[in-house]
Amino acid sequence: MKYEDLTFKIPHESKTYEKDSDYVIKQICSILDNRMKKGDNKIIINTNLKLGLPLENINKIAGPMIEAWVGEVFSGIRDKENNSYNLINVETQERLGMADIILQFKKNGNVLTGNVDVKATADDIPGSGKGPNITSFSRIRTAYVKDPDFLFIILSIKHRVYSERNKKTKLVDGIMEVVDFNAYDLKFISEADINYNPALGTGQIQIKDIHYVSRQVRTTWEMCKLLDKKYLHSTRRTIDDFIREARKNGWIKD
Repeated sequence: MKYEDLTFKIPHESKTYEKDSDYVIKQICSILDNRMKKGDNKIIINTNLKLGLPLENINKIAGPMIEAWVGEVFSGIRDKENNSYNLINVETQERLGMADIILQFKKNGNVLTGNVDVKATADDIPGSGKGPNITSFSRIRTAYVKDPDFLFIILSIKHRVYSERNKKTKLVDGIMEVVDFNAYDLKFISEADINYNPALGTGQIQIKDIHYVSRQVRTTWEMCKLLDKKYLHSTRRTIDDFIREARKNGWIKD
């Protein structure tokens, strides 16, 4: 059987999806931009180490720390009633969840949900986090079929780490400073910027270079077909593998 012979369940997103996606990303970027302009963009780690934290290893824990910082930033906005960003709900997710944070915004009486995957990269380490794994092929493919308006946002946070002597304690603090960020709707990332890595499970969707991403607007069904194309072009995947996943996850009509 060929790919063209399969009868797919074709998802149809709402007519306002592109505007809704742009709105959510605009609100996220505005919140983070305002935080940085205020200078409240540092995570300070106090220890009793006189020489400070080992900078060559601190980036190993930077990811979870940055995720926690982002969660606190959005939670702080949510807790302000009638905030100007219309952010009404923030939910941090379990470590192995597809998203790290779920954000909900109100727009013209409707609630828009953004599933946010936070990716931390070190500004002072060349190539750090350049081509991260985003999510599994089957997981995101299924999400788009179940909810054609599924909004999956990649939030790239660039940080630098340095040490600074604390004037009060006379010890050395480790400081993680957020220096830049970008947010992308996975569905609107150009085909050339998306990779498929078959190494783990059903394979991982990757971004070639998270710091340089081009936009390509497409429908949910076009995104599903692009994911399928990436999967089937791998030398380690066959049409039989694909059909097995499609039946298991309900992508096709039997």
